[in-house]
Amino acid sequence: MTTAFPPWNDDHQAIRKMVRQFCEERLAPHRHEWDSQGEWPAREVFQEMAVLGLLGIRVEEEYGGMGLDWWFNTAFAEELRHSRNGGVVMSILVNTDMATGVIGEIGTPEQKAEFLAPMVAGEKIAALGVTEPGAGSDVANIQTTARIDGDDFVINGAKTFITNAAIADFITLAVRTGDAGFGGISLVLFPTDTKGFTVGRKLDKLGTRSADSCEIAFEDCRIPQRNLLGSLNGGFLHIMQNFQGERLCGALMGVGAMEMALEDALRYGTEREAFGRPIGKFQVWRHKFAEHFTSVQASKLLCYHAVQQMEAGEEPTMAVSMAKLYAADLAQKVLYDCMQFHGGYGYIEEYDICRAYRDMRLLPIGGGTSEVMKEIISKLAGM
Repeated sequence: MTTAFPPWNDDHQAIRKMVRQFCEERLAPHRHEWDSQGEWPAREVFQEMAVLGLLGIRVEEEYGGMGLDWWFNTAFAEELRHSRNGGVVMSILVNTDMATGVIGEIGTPEQKAEFLAPMVAGEKIAALGVTEPGAGSDVANIQTTARIDGDDFVINGAKTFITNAAIADFITLAVRTGDAGFGGISLVLFPTDTKGFTVGRKLDKLGTRSADSCEIAFEDCRIPQRNLLGSLNGGFLHIMQNFQGERLCGALMGVGAMEMALEDALRYGTEREAFGRPIGKFQVWRHKFAEHFTSVQASKLLCYHAVQQMEAGEEPTMAVSMAKLYAADLAQKVLYDCMQFHGGYGYIEEYDICRAYRDMRLLPIGGGTSEVMKEIISKLAGM
């Protein structure tokens, strides 16, 4: 018997319907307001999402989650596009996946109870702390240190571009516990109420403006050694493995944004007329969008291939890197043309394509640049 690909069923559709309705009714109506304010009521919304069970789709049931697989997570990530706000989507995915997926994979039962379960319940918000002023994609060069002192780690250093930093209750934090290079890095779970921790300026960004991205600093911050996530000096491997889920979420976010932009463009093309007929009837645009619909479908199936490998427990790095590279770079072309199709109105903030165009510029940069993806793919291909 042939297994359907992708294996969507009524349960997946139920998740989709719930997420789409929540986004359309609770999030999308505020997309302009939250972008203008540079913040969104994350804690309030996360508590509402927790009631619906949407914060722990892949989290084990004993910690309050649904205990479902990557296909359900994919359905969830895809439907978040209906919020029409890339900043909100990024903040949500950082909380539900990017900062916490690794806890579910390698955390101890005590760590899951202390950090993961409260996130699922909407009581705590998570951030991921890897990037530093001098180390972005070059993770092996991070300089924030965690010195062992008795039963504690004493942490000093700084991070930047940290999404959710201003609202987080804890940070999944990359620190240097050993010698220089990738072999001296560890992951720790860092409570933000720790003495010596400060949130610096909120960075003024081109896009994803509803979600904060901040500079943060650590000055003699003391946390217990039991907050070590995974093995001491094994953090680089844990980060690389966790990046696969982060990058896959980014790729799915890009596909969702492209689909939404194309749907909006088609609708606009039937309403807007030029030279006596709807602009969507001009061959130059019909052919352009035919190409984009084809490419977006290819991007989606590449993501699904990566999801299938993740779910099967296979090594997903090549597939995920390809999915991230292709979706992120394609989004720049698709969103550009959708904005161009809107003419002058596409340049006006009241139209969703304007915000989407700004928001999606992050994708080829965040979570590993497109250039890094090419390096990974070429190495895995044996070049």
